[in-house]
Amino acid sequence: MFGQLRDNGITINRSRMDAGSYAKDIVDTVSKNCDLFYIRANKSESMTAQISQISEWKKVEINYKTYEVASIPFKQFFEERNYRLVVMREESDDAQMNLFIGDNMIYRSILTNDYEWDEKQVIEYYNMREASEKLFDIQNNDFGWRRLPTSEMKSNTVFLIMTAKMKNFYNYFIKKLSEVFKDIPSTSRMKRFIFKFICVAGKWIRQS
Repeated sequence: MFGQLRDNGITINRSRMDAGSYAKDIVDTVSKNCDLFYIRANKSESMTAQISQISEWKKVEINYKTYEVASIPFKQFFEERNYRLVVMREESDDAQMNLFIGDNMIYRSILTNDYEWDEKQVIEYYNMREASEKLFDIQNNDFGWRRLPTSEMKSNTVFLIMTAKMKNFYNYFIKKLSEVFKDIPSTSRMKRFIFKFICVAGKWIRQS
């Protein structure tokens, strides 16, 4: 769940979920426990047929890349609730034809009950979920969150807070380091830093 303040000062609970949550019972539960939701929709034959009927696409730029977007009513389940399907497409790099729709585009869809935001706002908000997942990946693999040190919640909480601060210090440190050593990008993960500055190259020599 995510909270956001609107202009009128009311807190709106928003939920972003991946395609694993695209199921009728889960959507029903989510809709009862948050105000607005954004769920990656899985492809189906009926959805593909519906998307193939879209005639008006709008071009938008997201992260310096151009996409075509559109919105259509969601009809796969809970049709009476008037959910919305936000569809985006981009041209496939391998130029492989989509046999169901008849073009070489890649399609992605987001199921939502938000009718206030336009397609670009919905997509950009959902994409923020990926950044959050990447942050947890870094903390899990670079700063020890995968294996907590104790079985006590208080001690583990201190560990999580301290290692999160270490991550912030590391970001500052690696940025300064990248200005001196050009082969170390400011986005370098901990593994690369350790390999460059801590690990010592060597080889085993067998002698009689």
